[in-house]
Amino acid sequence: MANKSRYEELKENIHFHNHRYHVMDSPVISDAEFDQLLNELKRIEAEHPDWITADSPTRRAGAKPADRFDKVRHPAPILSLANAFGADDARAWLERVKRIDDRVEKAKFVVEPKIDGLSVVLHYRDGVFVQGATRGDGEVGEDITQNLRTIRSIPLKIPVRESKVESRKSATFDLRLPTYLVIRGEAFMPVKEFEALNRKLEEAGEKTYQNPRNTAAGSLRQLDPELTASRPLTILVYQIVHAEGGKVPTSQWEILEYLKALGFPVTDIARRFDDFEKAIAYTESWEKKRDDLSYETDGMVIKIDDLTLAAELGFVGKDPRGAIAFKFPAREVTTTLKDIGVAVGRTGVLTPYAILEPVEIGGVIVERATLHNFDYIAEKDIRVGDRVLVKRAGEVIPYVIGPVVDVRKGKEKKYKPPTKCPACGQDVEHFEGEVAWYCVNAACPAQLVRNIEHFVSRGAMDIEGLGIKIVEQLIESGLVKDVADLYSLKRDQLLALEGFKDKKTDNLLTAIENSKGQSLARLIAALGIHGVGEVMAGDLAGTFPELEALSKSSAEELQQIEGLGPNIAESIVDWFARSSNQKLLKKLKAVGMWPRGGKLKVESRKSNVFDGLTFVVTGTLPTFSRDDAKAFIESHGGKVTDSVSKKTSYLVLGENPGSKFDKAKSLGVKIVGEAELKKLAG
Repeated sequence: MANKSRYEELKENIHFHNHRYHVMDSPVISDAEFDQLLNELKRIEAEHPDWITADSPTRRAGAKPADRFDKVRHPAPILSLANAFGADDARAWLERVKRIDDRVEKAKFVVEPKIDGLSVVLHYRDGVFVQGATRGDGEVGEDITQNLRTIRSIPLKIPVRESKVESRKSATFDLRLPTYLVIRGEAFMPVKEFEALNRKLEEAGEKTYQNPRNTAAGSLRQLDPELTASRPLTILVYQIVHAEGGKVPTSQWEILEYLKALGFPVTDIARRFDDFEKAIAYTESWEKKRDDLSYETDGMVIKIDDLTLAAELGFVGKDPRGAIAFKFPAREVTTTLKDIGVAVGRTGVLTPYAILEPVEIGGVIVERATLHNFDYIAEKDIRVGDRVLVKRAGEVIPYVIGPVVDVRKGKEKKYKPPTKCPACGQDVEHFEGEVAWYCVNAACPAQLVRNIEHFVSRGAMDIEGLGIKIVEQLIESGLVKDVADLYSLKRDQLLALEGFKDKKTDNLLTAIENSKGQSLARLIAALGIHGVGEVMAGDLAGTFPELEALSKSSAEELQQIEGLGPNIAESIVDWFARSSNQKLLKKLKAVGMWPRGGKLKVESRKSNVFDGLTFVVTGTLPTFSRDDAKAFIESHGGKVTDSVSKKTSYLVLGENPGSKFDKAKSLGVKIVGEAELKKLAG
């Protein structure tokens, strides 16, 4: 028998975790652990109904909305569902509702996926999208209209083409639009898009995201819609919350057909069943197939198809009796964190990973899991020797959610980031304001393939025919240990490699020799110095006559170049100070790869309209490449730099911009697209 103090403690804990999940988008426990707390609370309330107060978590559907958005009162409650943990729980739910209404005996059931995203409510007036909100506490949500407008799968105007439509079961319903229609759906980030986003952030040395659900929620609750627009979000809809001035179907199956006919994205794996056991069998079949879905799901939802009957069954607390969430077994387990290892990425970024006591998650033995970055370890206070919660979902790499603090014994050790690269032993760098730690040794074996691939790329030395497969082959054979070794390759060495014939060998050697004629700007860009892109390399080549002069420059001298800040200056100085990099420069000079620089003239100037103006380019432009944009701006007298500052006149914005866009907005820099840039030039 539970005591009153445990009841009050449970209420407080659940309120706290509700707030972390729904308002902060940063949960600290798993869904399975939360469900356990809530179920314990429900059991206590069943034993002591006189203890129940208005602030009980069972009396509400979610958490209060954040204060930074305008509030939206929903036209009808946006409710959560009770959970069934297995077939027996689902059958028990059915028996309960049968006792309430014997019509359930002959009811049909619709099974739909339970998408792990952010529940949103869409308002349409006369077919036009006018407002969108989060679920919030079920009664009041947050107005995120502008952010939802950026999701391309949400129709801004409902594209009805017919007046009637036939459902898959031959039922016909009217498609004339209600004057006011409110729809509920789930916004989410597809798993593959989430993985691609994290890879991009990791390579850029930026903070990665924990899971697709939190990323989607955080993206939709940005105050700046431009940031939301840069995220690959989508939506699936499944419910009509409210309708005025027209008829809508009264069957859940026909609701899905109706929404699809109106032009909304609807799940294609929903099914309707006359037999409840078949509905259970279909639900259970997705437990093993859930990785085939493009989104994360932790279960399926079984709904009574007759919405009138479902509504008349009423509620238990705030859980509607007409549907049940059939939860799959959690793919989260606890195990011991034996140690923390560090991997060196192809761009030199150091990434920590967990070395675990082997544990089975979803039929797979897991011994390693990602820890995202060193800041994540510090924020979560993850220690070596901790009992940790680990999650694996779909093809996403297993990751550590956090430590189980309550079982600590005092012998756990706090972790300190490494000061030396684990691959080459060189000192690592960490720049203020950045998440990543870097190894900047150009000869680091962990980065060698990436360094050479970058060195020979079109934007650098442009050595045609030297793709990544050949780079890997040259490294594996021992012929190439750094980029300078490319210029010492002999014909007989290449002919001895698999796949090399006379023509291929001669073409490659000719391309390597021709690259000696490239400019100093291209060579500087090819060296892969952190923070030095093509534009900055051009500025450095225009300031220094050769690499030797650049190598002797101080951070103070470098910062005299417009757009070159202290972090990049420090990065350049540190790169040239490394003994391994100095050896590389000597080898390049010895093989004749030593171009001259100095003040460069802008050829074929068309006008002076951009004189005195400084531009930064970010994202992918419609027709211009980065080189095209730079040449266009310089041909009209302007200057292009790599970084945004108070001195920046314009940011030229393309698709998928990076952090430069955020900084430009914070500094009040004027932002233009490619078309506006051309217009400014006349």
